[in-house]
Amino acid sequence: MAEIQNFTLNFGPQHPSAHGVLRLILEMDGEVIERADPHIGLLHRGTEKLAETKPYNQSIGYMDRLDYVSMMVNEHGYVLALEKLLGVTPPIRAQYIRVMFDEITRILNHLMWLGAHALDIGAMTVFLYGFREREDLLDIYEATSGARMHATYYRPGGVYRDLPDEMPKYQASKWHSEKEVAKLNENRQGSLLDFIEDFTRRFPTYVDEYETLLTENRIWKHRTVGIGVVTPERALQLGFTGPMLRGSGFEWDLRKKQPYEVYDKMDFDIPVGKTGDSYDRYLVRIEEMRQSTRIITQCIGWLRDNSGPVMLDDRKLTPPPRESMKGDMESLIHHFKLFTEGYSVPEGEAYVAVEHPKGEFGTYVISDGANKPYRLKIRAPGFPHLAACDEMTRGHMLADVVAIIGTMDVVFGEIDR
Repeated sequence: MAEIQNFTLNFGPQHPSAHGVLRLILEMDGEVIERADPHIGLLHRGTEKLAETKPYNQSIGYMDRLDYVSMMVNEHGYVLALEKLLGVTPPIRAQYIRVMFDEITRILNHLMWLGAHALDIGAMTVFLYGFREREDLLDIYEATSGARMHATYYRPGGVYRDLPDEMPKYQASKWHSEKEVAKLNENRQGSLLDFIEDFTRRFPTYVDEYETLLTENRIWKHRTVGIGVVTPERALQLGFTGPMLRGSGFEWDLRKKQPYEVYDKMDFDIPVGKTGDSYDRYLVRIEEMRQSTRIITQCIGWLRDNSGPVMLDDRKLTPPPRESMKGDMESLIHHFKLFTEGYSVPEGEAYVAVEHPKGEFGTYVISDGANKPYRLKIRAPGFPHLAACDEMTRGHMLADVVAIIGTMDVVFGEIDR
């Protein structure tokens, strides 16, 4: 019989499924894991400390870069905390736009998670499919904010600007003929809302395609069923939130239990797992994409029927329109002061949590009355999930570590901060 050896193995950071920035030290008995020790901090940018040195609005862009797959939802948590301190409520149209983009971002996140998780376990097609759909959603981001990823679109008091009346179109070039371009531009003839509506009509069939490839796939089930099981009680004790908690059978979603913006006006369901294994967490996220599509459709209907401002008319907080800034001295002064000094926030503290695609994203801001935070603390949803890595992997085989890291949906920008 072959002699079994005990190893101490370095898993990552260069291992592709460690996503480049996680170092796991595995103590192994042959191929069975006895202990997993995650070493983090390889992507530490000092976001919370940097925020203390900048006027409030200049830190919105840092929020995009925390979890760089769920850009606008990060902004949402931060902006809501500022609005709580300032005691302001954005116009209702801005709230609907925010909710719509939160759900677009949730789909963006889950597509990236699904593609990367499947690729880690050995399924390549889903990764390519997911990026096909992400392309449309990133075009929506770009049309609205000017950036494909780091949008900096949410502002205290509303959103940066209203939705555009037309979608950017593809141009003919030496690579794409007029005929090809005409086909690509078929669903870009109307407004941004028309394009999003077209996407919501197409998207459920795409989700069916992912399910056809994976849900009953024998290999996929072998790799995920019974892997990384967490009981509902233990999930609560470990501080799990989001799909990790719901996958264990605990029905907790901040959009339903502590609704913010206009989520209380939305009709959607909370998907919940039964056994708390990797397969259940997969099913929960797949269903979340379908529910997000429902919410987006409801937002489109409301935004079509109701126009109005998307930003508060408070010149101490929001910049004046470009035209008045060019012609009115008072507006020019407001504009200059706002973009150089920012605005002062009343003394106090505020904690706001939003239902991030990965769990509860919390922002805790302490203000000393200055134009920058005295202290900013971010509750990253991925941090407690990664902390449970040892418990979830113990007794599993080496190949299962990849599946367990994948099922957590970790992004290190927010974990290392």
